[in-house]
Amino acid sequence: MFASVLSAAILGVEVCPVQVEADVSNGLPSFIMVGFPSAQVKEAQERVRTALKNNGYQFPPKRITVNFAPADMKKEGAGFDVPVAAAVLAAFEMISPQVVSRVMMAGEIGLDGEIHGISGILPIVLCARSLGSRFCVVPYENLKEGRLIRDVPVAGVKNLWELVECLKNPEPYLKREIQEEIPSIINTDMGMDFSDIEGQEGAKRAAEIAVSGFHNLLLIGPPGTGKTMLARRLPTIMPGLGFEEKLELTRIYSIAGLLSREHPLIDERPFRSPHHTSTPQAIAGGGRNPRPGEITLAHKGVLFLDEMPEFSRASLELLRQPMEDKVIQIARASGTYNFPADFMLCAAMNPCPCGYYPDLNRCTCTAGEITHYMGKISRPLLDRIDISTEVPPVSFSQLHCGRKGENSAAIRKRVEKVQKIQEERYKDEKINFNGQLKSSLIDKFCPLTDSASRLLARAFEKIAFSARSYHRILKVARTIADMEGEEMIAGHHIGEALSYRAFDKDSVIK
Repeated sequence: MFASVLSAAILGVEVCPVQVEADVSNGLPSFIMVGFPSAQVKEAQERVRTALKNNGYQFPPKRITVNFAPADMKKEGAGFDVPVAAAVLAAFEMISPQVVSRVMMAGEIGLDGEIHGISGILPIVLCARSLGSRFCVVPYENLKEGRLIRDVPVAGVKNLWELVECLKNPEPYLKREIQEEIPSIINTDMGMDFSDIEGQEGAKRAAEIAVSGFHNLLLIGPPGTGKTMLARRLPTIMPGLGFEEKLELTRIYSIAGLLSREHPLIDERPFRSPHHTSTPQAIAGGGRNPRPGEITLAHKGVLFLDEMPEFSRASLELLRQPMEDKVIQIARASGTYNFPADFMLCAAMNPCPCGYYPDLNRCTCTAGEITHYMGKISRPLLDRIDISTEVPPVSFSQLHCGRKGENSAAIRKRVEKVQKIQEERYKDEKINFNGQLKSSLIDKFCPLTDSASRLLARAFEKIAFSARSYHRILKVARTIADMEGEEMIAGHHIGEALSYRAFDKDSVIK
């Protein structure tokens, strides 16, 4: 007897449908899996066989063949246990082959028949919607995640017995309520606000400009001046996510296995802060079956690199292409995978190895040491950072005055207003922010007054800017003009944009 069950394989951040076919025939008793299964998938035959035996399903000695189609794509993970079990049961006619028709299934089975949760349920349910499946069967642990897609019926099952009953009569399981659990983890980042930062008005202004135009930001200053504190509060001044953006992020985190079972929907912009010892593969993503890295996990949010020069050169240089293209492409022998990477880079660094340059009373570094330290970051990478600002030490009077600064909510209102201006301006250009402007669009959307043109020309005579730096200056000036509601870029807009080139100043790089 032959039976076929629908499942799916995750390749990068894409999902491909897989037909799990089972055939039972006469011959020497065996359980064979074909169709390019990995070692993990091949282990399913022992898990499924033992689980079925332990739940009272006895089979006559037959030749069982399970095929995963298409056969030219490697199948990874333990999520094929449930479809394999359903296909075998249908092939032995213990359940009707019709009840598994056009039903998407995924899940891992324990030896006792319990069905355990897996990663990647949300994209699998999205795949079921695109294929027009009747409904989906997922582990009960993943039910809340699966039901984020409202227009696809999703049933959650806890064990093999419930799986069989669900296939025979799905209605009770499709209407099954989710038992709410008290989260065991408390978010310690709650309550962060820009008003917590004492002083540093210049750095806060640079941060507001960076978020308004989605510009990359570099903070340079001695230890203890609030660089990390400011960076961690950047998401609090970013506009909220739309529902489609939330689903996109949840899909990425589901594939990465980072979703909370209690609160599976990602409804806040991500803030990723990898340690400087992170490998290039951890930053970019990859592996035998590529998974998202920190670049992709920061999609639609902030990627923060603290102590930027301490990262390896390879880890930093791989940022260059995704910073421009907003996507990172990973090539493997099995294929090429595209991962989304539309993130805002925020980096922090000291001006020298000891951290106190140019305070010569405290700095103990030689000119050669400073040059070597700053040289750890390549010029092409620095050219891709739109805004670079110094974060000076905070004075005693600023710390002692007790006056609270502007809160995040007030700043976010201004940011939202500026981003709406950009959204309207670029509605026909397939971009959303000034930071995404291509060089071919600069002349069209960045008109300069005469004073702005003269100031920019004088700056180029004094500092040897690259063409990329020139475009970055105009993008930042465009955002500053938008913040003032001006259509033309004036001289003081260019002047402020030029002031955010701290790494071009002799006071920072020797």
